[in-house]
Amino acid sequence: MTQEHYRIIGGLGSPYSMKMRAIFRYRRIPHLWVQQNMETRKEVAHVRPPVIPIIQYPNGTYHNDSTPMIYDLEARHEGRSIVPEEEGQAFLAHLIEDMADEWLTKMMFHYRWFLERDQKQMSLWLAFDTLPGEGLETIENFAKSFRARQVGRMALVGCTAHNQQLIEQTCTRLFALLEAHVTGKERYLFGARPSLADFSIMGQFSQLAVDPTPCDKMRAEAPFLFRWLMEMDDLSGLEEGAWRDPAAPLSPALEGLLQMAGEVYLPFLEANKKAYEAGEETFRFEALGLPYEQGTFRYQVKCLSELRRRFKSLSGEAKARLEPALDKAGLLAALRASA
Repeated sequence: MTQEHYRIIGGLGSPYSMKMRAIFRYRRIPHLWVQQNMETRKEVAHVRPPVIPIIQYPNGTYHNDSTPMIYDLEARHEGRSIVPEEEGQAFLAHLIEDMADEWLTKMMFHYRWFLERDQKQMSLWLAFDTLPGEGLETIENFAKSFRARQVGRMALVGCTAHNQQLIEQTCTRLFALLEAHVTGKERYLFGARPSLADFSIMGQFSQLAVDPTPCDKMRAEAPFLFRWLMEMDDLSGLEEGAWRDPAAPLSPALEGLLQMAGEVYLPFLEANKKAYEAGEETFRFEALGLPYEQGTFRYQVKCLSELRRRFKSLSGEAKARLEPALDKAGLLAALRASA
């Protein structure tokens, strides 16, 4: 690795890896893509939490957690920014990116590990990625243990039969919303250039486009979204377009995403926060008339606090422009609440 390059240690089956690789490509930041294997697992064993992608900076340090890295790269590298210039739009992009990272990922995990068909194929493919040249028997043995571990985590992260309806209904709704958007006159959520929100959605849905059951669903319900995901993977040749006018009415896609945040995502974060503060290991809430239950996570308490902090830090002008749309989506009271 030269001093000018980053190393992205990730995996084709990791939504956050695909998200970060696409960002590096679009921003034309020199990097090497390293598919995670047993050797790289040893190399990064000290990095916590042990999740990919793990990005080695040119100075040799290792980092993960995609959202902080996005902002760090913005500070380190000029040009081709993925954060909208206007502060209100930047806040909306962060909100949508956060929802994609923490709620859309449930769609990815649900479809990958809920049905036998997907469990079998994807455990074998992920093992194949991790064990190059190790032979079929080794791949199959690794796949068996990895599959058991992932299926065993489903209740913890909320991907259960009890929650199936809400997860699948929000997925169907997003497919329709984004299919209409990508076939319109703005290919990206904030104009003629992609934002961190677009890349976060791309990361999660890149997996739905590969796994058997959601792949069939996407091809049937959102074929142009399917193709948009392929294009998002490498936008290094895209000219740096303009952000949409912040004074213009929100697009139907942005309105729809905010509506989902108000109806599903912020109530999810609120319920998790209350359970965490009460010392409860699990929490329940209801959205779209459907029940949902999962384990309590400290990290998602941090997500809610950060959203509220960012909203409170907006200028009065930006708040005045956003508040009608946030109120309509049922988000305003939740964002104004104390962190």
